[in-house]
Amino acid sequence: MKIELSYWYKLLVPRAVVLISTVSKQGVSNAAPFSFVMPASVEPPMIAFASDPDHHTISNIRETGDFTVNIPGVDMLNQLWTCGEDFPKGVSEIRKAHLTEQKSKKIKSPKVAEALAQFECKLEAMYEAGDHIIVVGRVVDGEVKRGLFVKGKYNPLKARPLSHVGGNEFTLPEKIINAI
Repeated sequence: MKIELSYWYKLLVPRAVVLISTVSKQGVSNAAPFSFVMPASVEPPMIAFASDPDHHTISNIRETGDFTVNIPGVDMLNQLWTCGEDFPKGVSEIRKAHLTEQKSKKIKSPKVAEALAQFECKLEAMYEAGDHIIVVGRVVDGEVKRGLFVKGKYNPLKARPLSHVGGNEFTLPEKIINAI
């Protein structure tokens, strides 16, 4: 069956979903969910995500040069959804979603305390890619909730991170399988 090219990305599921938090130069925090996200480099550590160029996230990153990638768990689903609403610039989605801002160690943008993990990132590059902007950030600090990363292994069954299927549909890890 042939697929309409406007739907191609809907077959790349599930996609990891993250909550990107930023701050404006006026000091107002912002958070938005993204599922167009990927590791971009191991050494140096870099993460990339794609965004609509008109998002407040993009303007804040351009102003401050940094952002935080927060990994939401299942208990953050409704708050994540609230952060995806279209609030006017100057309104903190973090506060609207009743999440807790946590001061970052090495950047201006806040972390979200409820997240399973947080990566503080400094802007490395931005690239135009069709109707999106690809943002690449260098990870300068990272934290994960105790007990989720043991002996170099992450336990997604215990963490229960959200993955995006599409629209308002998400999924959770069900089991771990090994290749031969």
